[in-house]
Amino acid sequence: MGIVEAVTDEVAPYVMEGDVIVRIDPRYFRPAEVATLLGDPSKARDRLGWVPEISAQSLCEEMVAEDLKVAKRHALLNAHAYHIPVPLEF
Repeated sequence: MGIVEAVTDEVAPYVMEGDVIVRIDPRYFRPAEVATLLGDPSKARDRLGWVPEISAQSLCEEMVAEDLKVAKRHALLNAHAYHIPVPLEF
């Protein structure tokens, strides 16, 4: 479980100390968790001719940017008294 210990600036005005921001549902644990997961796309490249269109870094950047857009939109609605529940998954 992730609990906010301290809020040091105005970046997240709706987050308060003690808020639970991450919960882990044990139903989604793997029966045998591994420390590191590594993938090798060579089989897809060799057999299918597949090549990635973007890097993993770019993919992560796009995903974070999209989450940030949703968070900003939600904060704007909240600031104007439109209290809409935050979706847990997008």
